[in-house]
Amino acid sequence: MRGGFGLIGPRRERHTVPAAELDALALPVGDDGVVIGVDAEGRPAVLGVNRATPYEVTLIGGLWTAQVLALRAAATGARVAVETGRGQVWSGLAQAAGGGQQCVTLHEVGRVPPQGASAGSPVLVIRDCGMRPPRGRVVAGPWQSVLTLLPYLSPTAPRLLQNSSLVGVQRVSPDEAEQLGRLMNLTRAAVDSLPTLGDGVTLWCTPRDRQFVMTQGTEAETGLLGPARRID
Repeated sequence: MRGGFGLIGPRRERHTVPAAELDALALPVGDDGVVIGVDAEGRPAVLGVNRATPYEVTLIGGLWTAQVLALRAAATGARVAVETGRGQVWSGLAQAAGGGQQCVTLHEVGRVPPQGASAGSPVLVIRDCGMRPPRGRVVAGPWQSVLTLLPYLSPTAPRLLQNSSLVGVQRVSPDEAEQLGRLMNLTRAAVDSLPTLGDGVTLWCTPRDRQFVMTQGTEAETGLLGPARRID
């Protein structure tokens, strides 16, 4: 015994790696966030929605993908507030998420109350408000990201795309693909691929990067939401 310090612990050798062997190490560490699928090489694609700075996301796609993102954000400990005019399609998810905890709440369009987001309680607001979503009362802020779902390219899309830090595009018509190509400065190959994307495939774009991601539901997600689909 050592006075005030308890028992002397076991003695073991230190874990060391020679400098010459460091290049052989490969650690699968990526950005912190929600795993939204896999990229073309089969590597996990991660969306960091819990941020200390405002983060706006626009998804031109299907309800299924937005709902998978809601479930996975809730699984990371975020609270999810859904602003929607079709609460019936979200009610099952809200009841099933969180294992009895109210981590997904539903609100009428224009009636999302202040969420009190913080580092210890981040929030994702999902706006499922149709083709012409009104300006939201609750906006992106520290630890509160906002994802706006558009089923198709709408007249409000250019403004939303311009203000978004991240844009997701699922299968669209050839005319919509051409418009998106001009709005987002996409390559010819990306524009040509948009009308042919499979269900669950999304082209995620930042001002500098483009990445195709395949989202596949887990067994629990598929049991609750059904298989991946672009059209609701």
